[in-house]
Amino acid sequence: MSGPTSPPPDPTFDRFADRYDESLQQGLSVSGESKDYFAEQRIRWLAARLNELKFVPQHILDFGCGTGSATPFFRAVFPNAAIVGTDVSTRSIETARKKFGACGAEFHALAGYQPDREFDLAFCNGVFHHIPPADRPQAVDTVARALKPGGWFAFWENNPWNPGTRIVMSRIPFDREAITLAPPEARRLLRASGLQVRRSDSYFYFPRALRALRCLEPALARLPLGAQYLVLAQRPD
Repeated sequence: MSGPTSPPPDPTFDRFADRYDESLQQGLSVSGESKDYFAEQRIRWLAARLNELKFVPQHILDFGCGTGSATPFFRAVFPNAAIVGTDVSTRSIETARKKFGACGAEFHALAGYQPDREFDLAFCNGVFHHIPPADRPQAVDTVARALKPGGWFAFWENNPWNPGTRIVMSRIPFDREAITLAPPEARRLLRASGLQVRRSDSYFYFPRALRALRCLEPALARLPLGAQYLVLAQRPD
């Protein structure tokens, strides 16, 4: 793992901090669902996978937390966990503190914040397609370094193999120029930082209009075609 560095603030997401939800909904509206639906389902899916491992996180890092909108869902599913959100956008961190500081979470700008073996679970969602490919190994190193030995990294990303994902991203101002990464690329990226990939699932196959079919999604999880995918990796002991 490389040594710690402090990334510069992100002016792109500073510009969108005050209207992030509105901009995101421009794309998600084609699914018939709100961002909260997806945020809640991601965390519940993750919790079910961790429950299979008989693992209950006590100290959670939300890497690339944005405006902190996942915080209440973490709190609902993991009520006893300490939650820390971090992001390169200082404006987004300010918004997160205002909106969700009362949930008992902490929020820190990534610049200057260098946790070391403090967390037993790190989570990110839709972060790495905004990181230039050349900088992605360093970002994974940052997360891996933050994990305790045996800690888990829940890596959610948008799946470029799903045509609906491409449509949604084309409608979101801050996603249009993003460089996506497919599931095999994500797994290679995590392994290159010394993490051990334990599981890979895809999720979100059916829009709201076909919600009666969502009961099939667990059976489809091993097919890499859902709108998003989860790679669950572990830092070695």
